[in-house]
Amino acid sequence: MSQITKKALAGSLKKLSLEKPLDKITVTDIAEDCQVNRQTFYYHFQDIYDLVEWIYTSEVAVALGDKRTYDTWEQGFLQLFQYIQKNKVFVLNTYHSLSREYLERFLYKEAYNLLMDVINEKSAGFSVRDRDKTFIAHFYKYGFVGLILDWIGAGMKEDPKTILGRLSVVIHGNFTEALERFSTAHP
Repeated sequence: MSQITKKALAGSLKKLSLEKPLDKITVTDIAEDCQVNRQTFYYHFQDIYDLVEWIYTSEVAVALGDKRTYDTWEQGFLQLFQYIQKNKVFVLNTYHSLSREYLERFLYKEAYNLLMDVINEKSAGFSVRDRDKTFIAHFYKYGFVGLILDWIGAGMKEDPKTILGRLSVVIHGNFTEALERFSTAHP
């Protein structure tokens, strides 16, 4: 029952975000739309920002699925772009509100996790320290999320496949090359 209620509250927030800015939506608005009392909301979430974070975390985990390997990372990022397009109004509302921090933190976390899975996969056979793998993942995370945030800020007009195609050209083979260089730099 808890997940059903959380999903209903999330649906209400997303629905209300079609009508007004996220910063103007109150817990009372969400509770009324969902036909529950305010205590029900607070039983599940501390505040609206907690609900925003839950929406991004739970929904995108499903959207990314198992697309976290070297051969599928582009599909994983495409699915992230598609999630953002499908939830365009909510994402733009978050992007242009005080909740932008939650969107950015979420994107950084998901990009890092996806990249770390790819780097761990590609590092098999190399003697690379964990802190070097982490460095590589953080480096690419900032580039990937920067592209996504620029795309959101520009109104999501460019086709995500075009962005990913250019990104793939830029980084083709770079994961392996970076791992090789770190492996030989610190035997």
